[in-house]
Amino acid sequence: MKLSVVIPAYNEEESIAPTLRALHATLSKYNVPHEICVTNDNSKDGTLRVLDELSVEIPELVYFTNLGPNGFGYAVRYGLERFTGDCVAIFMADMSDDPEDLVKYYFKMMEGNYDCVFGSRWSKGGKVVDYPKVKKFINRIANLIIRVLMGISYNDTTNAFKLYRRETIEGIRPFLSPHFNLTIELPLKAIVRGYNYAIVPNSWTNRKYGESKLKIKEMGSRYFFILMYCLIEKYFSQGDFMKKAQRPEKPVSR
Repeated sequence: MKLSVVIPAYNEEESIAPTLRALHATLSKYNVPHEICVTNDNSKDGTLRVLDELSVEIPELVYFTNLGPNGFGYAVRYGLERFTGDCVAIFMADMSDDPEDLVKYYFKMMEGNYDCVFGSRWSKGGKVVDYPKVKKFINRIANLIIRVLMGISYNDTTNAFKLYRRETIEGIRPFLSPHFNLTIELPLKAIVRGYNYAIVPNSWTNRKYGESKLKIKEMGSRYFFILMYCLIEKYFSQGDFMKKAQRPEKPVSR
């Protein structure tokens, strides 16, 4: 399977080069056919210049500039409209995600023929480095609420770092979230619509440069809206959006 990696980037001039080099080197080491799709979300710094330079060094790099509307969700959606692989992962530009974990996702999907592979930073084998205490507290409360309301055991729905087959992405459209609430819209829709998934422990490391784009105070109501949307679909859609079973191919008479 060809792997596409969608990376939203806003003002990541300092982080984007080490992120892309490490990602490309790791995927190449394991002979994973891939493309790296970066959405420059109308950055105001030198992100675009760095991408220009890296495109010469990394042949698998393609990049776009999203002139607007802007925001994390819009940037990811921009990439999801343009990737060419058989499966697609969402990866952070600030090197908080580990490329080695992405390789684990990829081979897990292939081995088990899963529709999705979700990471968990909080299960056995997962790890966080320099995770802000307030953010961690809010994260665990939010994920507990999601687990209880949706009736699922997965404990890290807000983790953006996930892998989806192309067919899964097509099956969970249309996307509604313009911001970080897209991180829960994608997996919850996949779960509600009957796509199977595996959970793989992953690590998370706080960024070294720049500042986080997630504004917790602004996101509460947006996460709640998407959660309610998925809850309503689960109990009231009558299965209209469920994954369609693949029909076996009919033998051809010769």
